[in-house]
Amino acid sequence: MIRGMARLNLEQLKTFLTVVRLGGVRKAANGLNLTQPAVTARIKNLEDTLSCELFDRTGAGMKLTKRGELLLTYAEQFEHLSELVEKNVIDPSGVDGHLRLGVSETIAQCWLPDLVARLHSLYPRLKIEFNVDISVNLRTDLLNHEIDLAILLGPISEYSVDNIELPGFDLAWYTAADTPMDTPVTQYLTRPVLTYARHTRPFRELKAMLFERVGPDVSLFPSSSLSACFRLVEANLGVAVLPRVLGQDYVESGKIREFDPGWVPSPLQLSVSYLGEPKSHLIETAARTALDIAVAFQSDKNS
Repeated sequence: MIRGMARLNLEQLKTFLTVVRLGGVRKAANGLNLTQPAVTARIKNLEDTLSCELFDRTGAGMKLTKRGELLLTYAEQFEHLSELVEKNVIDPSGVDGHLRLGVSETIAQCWLPDLVARLHSLYPRLKIEFNVDISVNLRTDLLNHEIDLAILLGPISEYSVDNIELPGFDLAWYTAADTPMDTPVTQYLTRPVLTYARHTRPFRELKAMLFERVGPDVSLFPSSSLSACFRLVEANLGVAVLPRVLGQDYVESGKIREFDPGWVPSPLQLSVSYLGEPKSHLIETAARTALDIAVAFQSDKNS
């Protein structure tokens, strides 16, 4: 047994914990960015090392045996110790890891490059992968362990998720620059209204407000591409309510202009969200760094 314990390693324990927490090999493979055969092999090697079966494979799912339940307690203690070592002992410049970011388009067009640059300065050997998507998909990806950190319209109301509130983004109404200045306010909203994708909070809020203030005949054109919305406004194919921080350059270049119908939806509320377990000093540092970058960006824009 002493010889066996010498071969036991943290990667095996991490894989074991992930299988337990996610309830299966396939989900664990997604969460660890591994193939299913690789996860299966790690569990088999761990069982060989300990000379016992950790899972009861006779029924449905991955149910722990009594020895598996016992290992779970010790594995969580190992995980906590590993986290303390990563946090307090390891030099950040030596961290060799992989961080999967999921971000909304608003963030991608604002301060995502600053965040990636800051993380690379903190962790030069860190591999950063990111994808841009609507918030409802990012939420699903995070809960499925397909990304490590989500920066989205939040927060995510799940007990397993930790959220850090970020500075919001004010919205503004836009029309083409060549729209006559004496156009009656009531006529602006008789045109197609371009805005956020259908399955988002801003779309639902805007739809309700338009129904209340204008009526049911308003034409709403949702889009997952905010840059496309701005180009369509510039081409005078509709009006839009979009983040002012993104519209600023278009206005300054004379392509579009703001108008005021007397009301505007509430600011976008964003959060940086991550799973509370397993704890990761790297992911928590990335989340706090995102907050620092967001605050600095907002301060710069307001100055």
